[in-house]
Amino acid sequence: MIRSPRRRREEPLDHAELARLLPAPGDPELSSARLNGLEEHLMTEIRSRTSDTASDTAPDTSTGAPPAGAHAGGRAPRPARRSGRRPVLVGAAAALVLAAAGVAGLAGGSGDPGDPGGTGGSASSGRAVAPPAGAVPAPVVQVVRGSTAGLAGAVADISGAAARAEPPEPGPGQFLYVRSEVSWLVSWEGADGKNRSYVDKIHPREVWRSPDGDKGWLMEPYKEAIDRDGITLDDPEGGERTLNSPGYDYLRTLPTDPGLLLKKIYDETGGMGNGPDQQAFSTIGDLLREQVVPPKLAAGLYRAAARIPGVVLVDDSVDAVGRHGVAIARTDEADGARTEWIFDRETYTYLGERTVQTRDAEGIAAGTVRGRTAVTDRAVVDAVKQRPAGSAPGERAVSPATPSAGT
Repeated sequence: MIRSPRRRREEPLDHAELARLLPAPGDPELSSARLNGLEEHLMTEIRSRTSDTASDTAPDTSTGAPPAGAHAGGRAPRPARRSGRRPVLVGAAAALVLAAAGVAGLAGGSGDPGDPGGTGGSASSGRAVAPPAGAVPAPVVQVVRGSTAGLAGAVADISGAAARAEPPEPGPGQFLYVRSEVSWLVSWEGADGKNRSYVDKIHPREVWRSPDGDKGWLMEPYKEAIDRDGITLDDPEGGERTLNSPGYDYLRTLPTDPGLLLKKIYDETGGMGNGPDQQAFSTIGDLLREQVVPPKLAAGLYRAAARIPGVVLVDDSVDAVGRHGVAIARTDEADGARTEWIFDRETYTYLGERTVQTRDAEGIAAGTVRGRTAVTDRAVVDAVKQRPAGSAPGERAVSPATPSAGT
């Protein structure tokens, strides 16, 4: 699906591409949020070490010569953020960057982390001396407590609006198009050894998918791991569609009863993520983020989510383009990151998603906004890289996205 920054999920419909590039993941699978965090940390280490080794004029006898293909004096690869499982695709792209850079190992030499140069400089410590290119300090907000009071009423309004929506219906040979503005957490450890929280600048992300899920295209030119013209999401083998790799046609086959839906989600995601409840919530979020979902299914998914233990209502949240709304949310007990699905207060249209750190953990301060998205367009088009009339690259819609069952 379209996929998603540290956060886990980052990225839904991109599993087919990942499957061709990487070996099958181990069992059990980490949550999308956790995977995103690990990926971001990995890419940060790679960035600093490739930059350090490229700047060395002679091999370091303690670590060996710089890896072949390291970027000499150039800008190091920016860490790729993962979106739901969207991040799956970005994760695959990050793996390609790794291979292209020729990074053979991550074990660095020893040295004084506080010494920015000389014999114990950052080249030995492996710590970055500057924030990631293009990143900005992560926003920090007051953490508003969520509550189950009002949750049932809000979910009834949201699911009712979803059921009444009239989403675009793709015809033969057409593609579903979803455009979002996104920003995700970037890990950075400074020369003093302290962790700072930076995020990508908010930027556009566009996804095209065929109804059967076998063909697709992703454009996110802000990411250096992705060509400016985009990358294919095609699955030439036509892999089986699942909750983790759906297509529109597959979504139409799912039950719409919230009880049956929730059972299917728990059954198919058992053993994944940071516990069954968090994984169920993440899976539903992945299905909604970058898809056009049939109306009755969307309504059922919201009702199913309300039955997951730990799900609360947050009175106010803000998406990536500044739109305020109410949110259905759940905190991942493993790392304290709360994912909030944001809805317009009047139309109950899905606006986007925000992830907020609720407690100090993993070097990230409470209140840090780890990720933000905003859906700005959903439509049906005749070909990949084709945009709806009136839409152009670089534009940022500030009004609520057109109501649809996916939103």
